[in-house]
Parts: sequence; structure tokens; C-alpha cells
Amino acid sequence: MRVTVDKEQCVGAGQCVLNAPDVFDQDDDGVVVLLREEPDGQDREAVRTAGDLCPSASVTVHED
Repeated sequence: MRVTVDKEQCVGAGQCVLNAPDVFDQDDDGVVVLLREEPDGQDREAVRTAGDLCPSASVTVHED
């Protein structure tokens, strides 16, 4: 699994951070910050949920 984010598209809803705080953060403007591009096993389901819940579709999960 690999995850990418589109900072230009992000609206700062924070669903990614709430669901996978070890993988995502937000900067001072509320824009998503990717902490780990390749999440490990324990975070994979949370990352999928974050991608599904992102209202601006800024989080993309690539299943390799």
C-alpha cells in the first residue's frame, strides 16, 4: 500500500488525521501533511478509512 495526498485540493476537514494520526497531520493552515507514504500493517485499515472519508478526495490509497 502507498498513499498520496493532493495539498491543493485539501479543504482541511481533518478526517485523515482523526482516522490515521500516525500517517497524516495538518499544517498551521489545516492542510494535510503526509507523514508516511507507505503505512505499515497496523495503519492500513485506518488509511483506507481516511481515504474513503476525505470530503475533497485529497487522500488517494494505492493498493500495490
